Amino acid sequence: MLVDVHSHVVPSGDDGVASEAEGLDLIEQAAVRGTGVIYATPHVWPIDGLEAERESAVRRAHERMRPEALEHGVELELGFEVTPAPVRHEEDPARYRLGTLDAVLVETPFRGSIDVPTRYAELVDSAGLVPILAHPERSAAVLAEPEHLHTMRERGWLVQLNGSSLLGYHGRAERSLAWQLVRDGLADLVASDGHRLSRPPFLDDVHDLLVDELGDAGAALVDGSALAGLGRSSIGAAT
Repeated sequence: MLVDVHSHVVPSGDDGVASEAEGLDLIEQAAVRGTGVIYATPHVWPIDGLEAERESAVRRAHERMRPEALEHGVELELGFEVTPAPVRHEEDPARYRLGTLDAVLVETPFRGSIDVPTRYAELVDSAGLVPILAHPERSAAVLAEPEHLHTMRERGWLVQLNGSSLLGYHGRAERSLAWQLVRDGLADLVASDGHRLSRPPFLDDVHDLLVDELGDAGAALVDGSALAGLGRSSIGAAT
């Protein structure tokens, strides 16, 4: 069973799916391709954040979609992808938990200093939650100095790569770094970051590549093994 910890399959007004029907169609297709758990992670951007009205609409959409997703064999969970910003430091990071996991998905911005996501991850950590660093292979700061991730993982933080990076969709440098991180054992999770049909939440192709390259260790990157012990003991054992 494939576990996708980062996707945009619940409509939220961001750049993910535009409707519940579109999201459910992608979920059904992902199920056929072997995905059994999907975390929808709408963006929490620096400027507008997650206003109460938007949050309520997102949670209602998730609750409507969840039983239909189960009919397709997919457990649809809800979390958020938090872009670090000063205003986020004034909030309780538990608001953005990934479902029932003791974890928060922290975006690694494409541009800017690595200090920005590091400081927010420290806040998440201090709240007793585990930061999951989203797609650092696409960050200019990490591309320039990949050793940043060594320090982060030493603190117990998790690294999530995009399957699309490993497949080469975001550029040669991103693909090269993603595979370097995988081979060096510095990646914990590979997720789709799927947004829409043109960038779908599918993991089967990258699963096959990872298994060819690393065997069971590659499969573990897409079966949620790294999530075991974070509040969901049912995740982490492939079926």
